[in-house]
Amino acid sequence: MMVDGVEDEEKWLAAGIAGLQQNAFYMHRALDSNNLRDALKYSAQMLSELRTSKLSPQKYYQLYMRAFDELRKLEMFFKEETRRGCSIIDLYELVQHAGNILPRLYLLCTVGSVYIKSKEAPAKDVLKDLVEMCRGIQHPVRGLFLRSYLSQISRDKLPDIGSECYTACESFILLADPELRLAVGLSGLQGPAREKDKREKERSELRDLVGKNLHVLSQIEGVDLDMYKETVLPRVLEQVVNCKDEIAQCYLMDCIIQVFPDEYHLQTLEILLGAFPQLQPSVDIKTVLSRLMERLSNYAASSTEVLPEFLQVEAFSKLNNAIGKVIEAQADMPILGAVTLYSSLLTFTLHVHPDRLDYADQVLGACVKKLSGEGKLEDNRATKQIVALLSAPLDKYNDIVTVLKLSNYPSVMEYVDSETNKVMAMVIIQSIMKNNTQISTADKVGALFELIKGLIRDLDGAAHDQVDEDDFKEEQNSVARLIQMLQNDDTEEMFKLNTLNMLQIICTVRKHILTGGPKRLPFTVPPLVFSSLKLVRQLQGPEENPFGEEGSTTPKKVFQLLNQTIETLYGVPAPELALRLYLQCAEAANDSDLEPVAYEFFTQAYILYEEEISDSRAQVTAIHLIIGTLQRMHVFGVENRDTLTHKATGYSAKLLKKPDQCRAVYACSHLFWVDDQDNMKDGERVLLCLKRALRIANAAQQMSNATRGSTGSVTLFVEILNKYLYFFEKGNTQINAAAIQSLIELITAEMQSESNSPDPAADAFFASTLRYIQFQKQKGGAVGEKYEPIKV
Repeated sequence: MMVDGVEDEEKWLAAGIAGLQQNAFYMHRALDSNNLRDALKYSAQMLSELRTSKLSPQKYYQLYMRAFDELRKLEMFFKEETRRGCSIIDLYELVQHAGNILPRLYLLCTVGSVYIKSKEAPAKDVLKDLVEMCRGIQHPVRGLFLRSYLSQISRDKLPDIGSECYTACESFILLADPELRLAVGLSGLQGPAREKDKREKERSELRDLVGKNLHVLSQIEGVDLDMYKETVLPRVLEQVVNCKDEIAQCYLMDCIIQVFPDEYHLQTLEILLGAFPQLQPSVDIKTVLSRLMERLSNYAASSTEVLPEFLQVEAFSKLNNAIGKVIEAQADMPILGAVTLYSSLLTFTLHVHPDRLDYADQVLGACVKKLSGEGKLEDNRATKQIVALLSAPLDKYNDIVTVLKLSNYPSVMEYVDSETNKVMAMVIIQSIMKNNTQISTADKVGALFELIKGLIRDLDGAAHDQVDEDDFKEEQNSVARLIQMLQNDDTEEMFKLNTLNMLQIICTVRKHILTGGPKRLPFTVPPLVFSSLKLVRQLQGPEENPFGEEGSTTPKKVFQLLNQTIETLYGVPAPELALRLYLQCAEAANDSDLEPVAYEFFTQAYILYEEEISDSRAQVTAIHLIIGTLQRMHVFGVENRDTLTHKATGYSAKLLKKPDQCRAVYACSHLFWVDDQDNMKDGERVLLCLKRALRIANAAQQMSNATRGSTGSVTLFVEILNKYLYFFEKGNTQINAAAIQSLIELITAEMQSESNSPDPAADAFFASTLRYIQFQKQKGGAVGEKYEPIKV
């Protein structure tokens, strides 16, 4: 009986090694003196240490390896003896006189390997004799190590061809038969329930030895496909099925799959698969079958030349039927097992039959059938397998358009929870981004957005409050990038599409994103708007529109759609974002020469500014955006431009803080002077804006003096001076040298005033401005002459 104490086991191992080394020493001395009788005596005593039952398989292996090394030296001695004239037959009979059976059999196997090599007797007879005698050891540990020793020392001495090879291979199978039974021998040992775990551990250690011996069998050169198919595989499978032990069956089936060549598995697929339904119900078939399909998938991927073999044996059909029978036979198989099998089968199908989408869809359909009635999957491991299953076609085809042809693909996604749906949606989007996939029809876009609906809207009533904010932003930014991808940058490619179809794509995207709720709209509406504006700009141009009359109406239709889309941001609320988008649309309408559309977008922007934007900082930002956009507009007639300009200057003068008022008012001066448009150069109104800005700056100085006792910085005056210089250089006759000189003197006086508070930044700004004036004066010519009257 094995002993629990680790320390005791170490002591027994040390004692066994010491006894083995002591007898090995005397054996070496006998070998050196060519004393055969003493050599056999001490070698038998040395091998008696292997009779112990006190060691676990792991510890026993250490003792065995030391004995193995010594036996190799003894084998060399036996070879030398035969060269010196000693009869190998006499040696073979002599070692059988050892007192104990285990040492006797180790010595017999050692002499037997020399006997086979000498060819004095048929190898089949010697090997058969050895195999039969090895049956005398029935203890699981000692028996397996003895058989392992026999297989290791005889494998390189077997004949390669002919009937002897066939018989020798049969002998190895006979050798493997008791090994397969002994592999589960420990499970039959009686003992307290508390020792069950220890016995299971010991059996797990032993099975590696069995696998090693099966590997030796697979390496015999004479085991060709015919022998494997007719003899080796059926005999081994028979023993696996008959052993009735779940752990041994699982491991041995895995050994068969791992040690024999891929082409053998392919040609004997039906035989191998036929054994699976006969295994114990508790065997982890999913793992074994998955590894078989993984090996075959890698085999198919290794070379295109082997693919016809898969077609010839109808591998997909056989695997598909086998999986169906296994799942049917094991009605209580966890959903994880079924999904794992289908995932492996799909991977196999994509490698072997990449052109057969119907096969891939058939696998997905079978998975859906298994999942039906299960509801949403709650097992994390099962959901990971679902993600692997759904990711496989994406990884293979690198094209979501191809994947969308799989009718059962969306059905599988219905069985995962909202979090897993998001994970899969991110995988899909990343695939599209990586491969720069273009989706050209509204139907496909709709199908795609149904697949990624976990990112588009809340599923299953999931509350957004439970989502990490950073994760949410990353997800929505991914959706935004996807929306941008739907617009093709290649104008020639785009013109191949029907205008109505492109509008349908925009409408389809809009329909989906508007269901996302106020939290998502600020992320998804802007990319839709800019993608649509890109389409508008591509459709305009000097060349004749290839769509004819229908195409000419497209920009208006898009603008109408955009107006309705931006209005949805009111409910978020996101007035600043909506205002920015209105101004972008106005600029696009300006480029399309659509004055009424551009005016309407500006009107909406002004309404937002008046009714929704109340924060002073937001107002400052908004008014500068309005001024900058309006300054670039050329489509407006005089009346419309005056109305919009008057509103902008009015808003500027009503800002809360005087410095903000001043800067907004002098910015409005650019609305009356546009360089590339002669009809938009009104010098007098520019001067009025600048003078008004001066008054506001002066009022700001007075307020600062009243509240703080100092006039504050002269920065505003220096900024206005720079505006004077800008328009002076642009040729505005209303801005003359005298006005600039007067402003310089005003700033100088303010800086020298006792009430002025020091401001190094303002001083540096003013000094830099004066240096610029001096530089312009030194240029000479017309420029120098123009700046000459200004004294700095």
